[in-house]
Amino acid sequence: MSELMPCPKCGSEFTYEQDNLLVCSQCFHEFDSAEVGAEDKIFDSNGNELQNGDSVVVIKDLPVKGAPKPVKAGTKVKNIRLRPGSDHNIDCKIDGFGAMALKSEFVKKA
Repeated sequence: MSELMPCPKCGSEFTYEQDNLLVCSQCFHEFDSAEVGAEDKIFDSNGNELQNGDSVVVIKDLPVKGAPKPVKAGTKVKNIRLRPGSDHNIDCKIDGFGAMALKSEFVKKA
């Protein structure tokens, strides 16, 4: 028996096929398994797809709460981690600032 993908809304593993959609038996959410994978993709300001471990460059001065200076445009950030479904969808460490979360719209792939 083939294993079906879990519900993206509630995370339940109890899904079943109906016509060309998958349906969750817990919350009754209907979804297409091909579209669910596309929603998790994160793109930079130029439309390039980002992956975990990529290096990016900040394209705009970004103010940081509690810091006396902003993250300057042109700052290179290495080894990013992606967080799909979050407003600030990139986790990273920036020299001089430490760990922080960035929005993908303010970076470009290096």
